[in-house]
Amino acid sequence: MSQSNYALRLQASLKAEAERMAKTEGTTLNQFINVAVAEKISALRAADYFRERAQRADVGAALKLLDRAGTEKPRRGDELPSAKVSRKKKRDAHEATKTRRS
Repeated sequence: MSQSNYALRLQASLKAEAERMAKTEGTTLNQFINVAVAEKISALRAADYFRERAQRADVGAALKLLDRAGTEKPRRGDELPSAKVSRKKKRDAHEATKTRRS
């Protein structure tokens, strides 16, 4: 793994807190910052991925697929809360949104 140096300027209070957290985690400040940056990059990439996937979604097709589901009642503990909107209402709302966009 290649490494590069970067002079990072942190606010004193932020640096102090990061040092405390690194010590608590049993690691160095350098490693703590590396992990924090890696986690942030991962989160941003995941958000981009899901945003891109959502643009390709076909909600109407998904709802049709769900309508083909069997008639077996949910097993105990798998029930939807009664406050949930029915699939038909969701489909109708989706169709209304598509019509408005056209």
